[in-house]
Parts: sequence; C-alpha cells; structure tokens
Amino acid sequence: MKLSTFVKTTLTASVATALVASQLAYADNIRLRMHTFYGTEVDKISADLRDRVSEASDGSIRIQFFRGGELVNSDQFVDAVARGTIDIAHGVGSYWPGRVGIGTIEAGLPGAWVTADEARDVFANQGLDELIAEAYEEQGVRLIGRGYGSDYGLLTSKPVSSLEDLQSMRIRATSSIATVLEKFNIPTVFLPGEELYVGISTGVIDGAIYGGPVEYEQLKLNEVAKYYTDIQLLNPGWIETALINPSTWEKMSEEQQEILTSEIAQYLEDIHTWLEEGNQRLIDEGELFVFATLPEEDANRLAEASLPIWQEEAAKSERNAQAIDILIKNATEQGRLSE
Repeated sequence: MKLSTFVKTTLTASVATALVASQLAYADNIRLRMHTFYGTEVDKISADLRDRVSEASDGSIRIQFFRGGELVNSDQFVDAVARGTIDIAHGVGSYWPGRVGIGTIEAGLPGAWVTADEARDVFANQGLDELIAEAYEEQGVRLIGRGYGSDYGLLTSKPVSSLEDLQSMRIRATSSIATVLEKFNIPTVFLPGEELYVGISTGVIDGAIYGGPVEYEQLKLNEVAKYYTDIQLLNPGWIETALINPSTWEKMSEEQQEILTSEIAQYLEDIHTWLEEGNQRLIDEGELFVFATLPEEDANRLAEASLPIWQEEAAKSERNAQAIDILIKNATEQGRLSE
C-alpha cells in the first residue's frame, strides 16, 4: 500500500514527537540516596528495587542504599530528608514522635489492628494516611510509601503461660507497650535491638517485645532465649514509612515519580512478604523456638488496658484526636470495642 506524501509527513512528525517526548521524560538523571533502618538482611530486596527502578526509568534514576546507622541514625531520618542529607528514608514513625506528633499513632498503638489487611484498610481507606501526610508535609518531607511489618511477639528466657508469669521478669518494650505492661506490675526497660543479646545473656532483661521470630533469629536471640509467645496485642507490630525530600521529588518528571512510587511500594511489600514467610517457616520448623499464645482472657485484658494510651495520644493535638477517632471507629466496627 502506498502512502500519500501528507500521510508520510504526518507519521514522521508523530514518531519524532513521540521520541522527543520520551527523551524529555528522562531528561534529568536522578541520583537518590536511600536510607533504611534495616541492616544487611534486606540487601537482596534493596538490590532488586535499585535494579527495577533503573530498568523502568531507562537508567535515569539510580539509587544508592545505606543500611541502618551507616549514614544517619534512624531517629534522625525526618531531619536528614528535610535537609537533603539523604533523599529517601525508610523508617518507622515511633522513631521520631518528638518531630512528628502523629508518629507514635502511625507506627502502631497497642490494640490498633490485628491483621495486615485491617491495617492497610485503616491507612488507605479510612483517612489515616491523609492526616499523616499532612503532618510530614509540615516538617518539610513528603510521604511516598507505606509498609506493613509483621509479627510482634514476646521472646523470653523462661516459658510464659499468663501475665502473672511476667511479673517476675524484666521485659524490654517500647514506651507504649511498656505503659500497658506496667499496669499489670510487669517491670519494663528499653534497650535498642543491638543490645538485646547481651541484655538477655547477662540477665539484665528476661525477655523482649521487639518483632517476630525472623527478627529474633537475625539477632541470634535463639541462643539465649527460646520461648516465643504471641501476646495478641498488635499485628503488624509496626508500620513502615517511606519519605522523600520535596525538592528531589519535584526535580523528577511525572513518569519518574510514578516509577519510583510504584517500585517503592513493591519494595515495602517484598519486605513484608519476607518477614511473613520467614516467621511461618520458623513456626513450621519448630526448632529454634518454643511457640505459645497468651490466653484469650489475658489478651483481652491487655487490649482494654491500651485505651488510656489512645486517649493520651488524642489529647496531644487535634490531628491526633482525628486519628484516634478513626482507630476507635474501626475497632468498634471490628467488634474489639463496644459502642
């Protein structure tokens, strides 16, 4: 079939326009410094993200990864992103509640949700992420990703069959969990993850609420404590946050922004899957830990004792109060709270 001169000219112009548009979409090469709070255990997942972003953007976006503590401390992520010291941070809101007042709620209050699907719905569909994004914007950073951790159980050097068993132990816990435990006369203390092995092995603490079986395996805590108890208080036990420097974001084309957002979402989901599958593997193998579940009556007592913490967070700001209203409405609809 022969084409007219007009059609040939039109096609040539269209192809040229498409090529120019494609080139403009990736006109600027972007180099991103991304810092995670994880260590070497997520190296493979991080490398996959780096490769996917580079391939999808035709090499116009390249990511340099930093592990936990390598460049800045995890509790300094918001400041570091706002200043541009790093471009992207992958952390947890409970690291910086003094800077972002809603951070503790974002990370996960005791009793807030009990499955990953429920947590996803609260953040994505019930308005929680909108409030959180506003809070981060006020601090000079942009929220671009949400991750859902995994199990958050109790590991002890002695078996636990009830809350009363814990009254003779000293348990490592974050502030919100500690507040709940202390209502039952359970002694608590805070230690960073890297000190848990020494803390348990020397008797400074008798156990910890830190993560799921796979986190305890990574820290080799199975060598000093083997009793894992599901306390049925919060699952996922922590919610992960991805932040980007606004100036860095604005330098990217819309297509580059879409690529980065999509691939970071996959990165966060890959971490969640790795945690879930690792925890289930250890449960199925049943070799490193002895698994137990806190009696339902005790789990309900913990949940009820958590409500004052919600009220304390709500009193800190109007935004926090709105966030707590979302959690109360959800927990009521799920049947965990009465009308």
